[in-house]
Amino acid sequence: MQFRKPLAADGPAITALIAACPPLDRNSRYCNLLQCEHFAGHCIVAEKAGRIVGWVSGYRPPSEPEAFFVWQVAVATEGRGKQLASRMISALLARPAQRDATHLITTITDDNQASWGLFRGLARDWNAPLHRSALFERETHFAGAHATEFLARIGPIDRKTVHEKRG
Repeated sequence: MQFRKPLAADGPAITALIAACPPLDRNSRYCNLLQCEHFAGHCIVAEKAGRIVGWVSGYRPPSEPEAFFVWQVAVATEGRGKQLASRMISALLARPAQRDATHLITTITDDNQASWGLFRGLARDWNAPLHRSALFERETHFAGAHATEFLARIGPIDRKTVHEKRG
């Protein structure tokens, strides 16, 4: 398994991987290309035998520069059960663009137990607290068309612990 920064040419494979991983929201193909091109330092792919089997996208929110926001995590069926998602996130946090991040944040719907399990596991592995609060409400922000997105916030993070868990 090789971890690397995405390239724009990876866009179609990333779009297909996301589509194969419900309940992930399908971003536009163009959005995925922009992530690969403009945010490559904040995204990672896992590649096995020339095939993309994992994807994590993220960014550093300008309003919260101490945080790293995980936008999407997608793992192909053959990559599941191997802690691939947590290894990719740890590898992302080890990059120069994230080295000073003290908190990991994301949003998760209440029913996405796989994502809650991933982020609870990261908090446990890093011996860091996980706080949960409603961020985008079903009615107020989504006009009833999408479930409430809860902010999951891990931190402060001990950088040495994250580095040790990269495996």
